[in-house]
Amino acid sequence: MTHATALPVSRGRPGGFTLIELMIVVAIIGILAMIAAPSYEKYVIRSKRAVAKQFVLSVANKQEQYILDARQYAATITALGLTAPSELTNFYTFSLATCTAPCSTYTITATAVGRQLSDGNLTLDNLGVKTPADKWSN
Repeated sequence: MTHATALPVSRGRPGGFTLIELMIVVAIIGILAMIAAPSYEKYVIRSKRAVAKQFVLSVANKQEQYILDARQYAATITALGLTAPSELTNFYTFSLATCTAPCSTYTITATAVGRQLSDGNLTLDNLGVKTPADKWSN
C-alpha cells in the first residue's frame, strides 16, 4: 500500500499586488514628481545663468585686453575672437551696445530667450556695474 503524499494547501492570500496598492504607489510617485519638477527647472535656469555670467565676464576681460592694444573697445563680440558657448544658444543671445568709433564704453547684454525668459536679462558695463544685482550675487 502506498500512501499519496498530499501537498500542503495554502489558505493565505495569493501573491501579487492589489489594484488599490498599485494606485497608492502611482499617487505617491505623482506627488513626488509634482514637487521635484519645478525644483529641477529652477536648477536648470540657475545653471544656465551661471554659464552666461561666466561668458559675459570673459567678454569683459577680453574688452579690457582689447583696449590696451587698440586704444578703444571692440564694437562686436566676434571682434574679440569669442563665440557664445553652444549650450547657451537656446537660452541667451549676447551682444555689445553699439557705439561710434572710438568706443570708450561698452555694455554687454545677455538677453534671455526660450525657457530662460522667466529669469531675465543680464548686463555688465565697462564700469563693472552688473544688473540686475540679485542675479549676479548668487
